[in-house]
Amino acid sequence: MLDEFKTISSTSEGFYSEKRSKFLAFAHHVETVDEVKDIIAQYRKKYYDARHVCYAYMLGAGREEFRANDDGEPSSTAGKPILGQINSNELTDILIVVVRYYGGVNLGTSGLIVAYREAAADAIAHAAVVTKQVEEQVTYTFAYPLMNDVMRIVKDMNPRIVSQTYDNTCQICLAIRKSEAEQLKSRLSKLSFE
Repeated sequence: MLDEFKTISSTSEGFYSEKRSKFLAFAHHVETVDEVKDIIAQYRKKYYDARHVCYAYMLGAGREEFRANDDGEPSSTAGKPILGQINSNELTDILIVVVRYYGGVNLGTSGLIVAYREAAADAIAHAAVVTKQVEEQVTYTFAYPLMNDVMRIVKDMNPRIVSQTYDNTCQICLAIRKSEAEQLKSRLSKLSFE
């Protein structure tokens, strides 16, 4: 089971120039389509005088949610090459926006494909690529006398504690690497029957 994925940790920039056309590329770490829409809206506002604001994004550890947008460039000459760079670097939870300032000389479809691909590649080259783990959350409710046993398992397996409440009935919510989630659930459920 694959429980790791690669993404970028912070925003990075790239640049490409061809026949006086300038391609400004920006790579962002994103986790939702709403974040993507907000960021694209900001670029459209900031670079209102640019001819095109093209982009591609990939979301989710399984890399199932993605989109490429040519923003008025000839079909598949902008969004697809950007998405191609995301795919060839096996990244997810990423948005790459490429802003084009037209230089007065047409580049042709192959020239556009190269320009958008190179601008996106430059943004990725300047990004800090990190490997993250796919986590699963496990919530466990238990009686207070089991506290030491629960905390021993937590210390042993080292999940991230998301939340915890201690009262007559205690509850702890843990996030752990997906491949280890079943083992954690099994160990916690055994406590109830000891």
